[in-house]
Amino acid sequence: METETSSFVSVSEMLRSLNPREPVYCIYPHIYRQAARSFVNGFPGRVLYAVKANDEAAIIRLLNEAGVAHFDCASVPEIALVRANCPGATCYFMIPVALRGAAHEAFHDYGVRHFMVDDLERIDSLASEIPLDQCVVFARMAVSHESAMMDLSSKFGASPAQIPEILNRIRSTGAEPALAFNVGTLVTAPEAYRHAIEVAAEVLATVDFKLRLIDIGGGFPWSYPGFESPPLQEYFRVVSETLTALPMLESGAIMAEPGRALSAPGLSAVVEVLLRKERRLYLNDGMYGIFWELRFEGHQRFPVRAYRNGERLAGSLVSFKLYGPTCDASDVLPGEVELPEGIQTGDHLEFGNIGAYSLSGRTRFNGHYSERIVEINSCDESPPKTEEA
Repeated sequence: METETSSFVSVSEMLRSLNPREPVYCIYPHIYRQAARSFVNGFPGRVLYAVKANDEAAIIRLLNEAGVAHFDCASVPEIALVRANCPGATCYFMIPVALRGAAHEAFHDYGVRHFMVDDLERIDSLASEIPLDQCVVFARMAVSHESAMMDLSSKFGASPAQIPEILNRIRSTGAEPALAFNVGTLVTAPEAYRHAIEVAAEVLATVDFKLRLIDIGGGFPWSYPGFESPPLQEYFRVVSETLTALPMLESGAIMAEPGRALSAPGLSAVVEVLLRKERRLYLNDGMYGIFWELRFEGHQRFPVRAYRNGERLAGSLVSFKLYGPTCDASDVLPGEVELPEGIQTGDHLEFGNIGAYSLSGRTRFNGHYSERIVEINSCDESPPKTEEA
């Protein structure tokens, strides 16, 4: 049974009350509600939250309460998580490869009716587990763009030339065919979506029936220190402009699978400085924990602020190298971080915009794993957005 999340007015209050020795992850409910409402109101179609980006139950509930009614799931446990916390939501099993029997369980135990394939063999596998004439089956197309920090078509997706045959095969089973693609993660150019939609339009022009659902995937970015991306409204504008090229049914809908754009802004990580060696700081969390995503191409830092005895720490800023608590020499954060020159052992750091691919990916390496999650319930409080003295 899930334990009740403690609430505090501010991080300062939390630090004074708990003086925690383990990392504390702070949910800002009003920030998550704002992010969800902004995306749902701005995107010209159906919004599916990508559960993999952050699978914390409290965050999933907040997004659902703010208007996210559809969820992109990649496993039965993710589907079960959404069902337990958002009973009225619609789950989509949007991965081309799944464990044997997973589709059967998703359909019969959780009422899932949307599935995905990227080759003909997988259609037969689905047909052996679920009644396809009661389902929508997406054919995933491989399409990428140089502005993405990771090519998500290198592992999944049929070539554009193969898609017509897959769509026709899906239709022949009695299932409703649909199309999906994903241009990558952390996509820094809105034009990537124009490119992908235009490729999809060329492919669908060769099919003698129109689709009702087209999923343009995720990849919608968030800005970090030293890694600026265009505002989400620019992505929405490009998608809206390009939609007319798609041959769809009048009752059709465009779908998107934002993960980072919804999960990043509303979570911070509060960590303790365990040791200072000149301009090197050793923290109680690191690359095997909340910072694990920094191993990949993209941003190298999160916005941060410092605290001492629960109060904001000021002073001239200097650069520090940050290290995690494990015995592994690779447990070191990339780049350097500007912090008050007088920072010392026992002080705390709060890293903001850390909600995406953090809680859902941290490990128990060397026994370091914190389950301390709290809420900061004042609408006057926000996580760090830039390095602050």
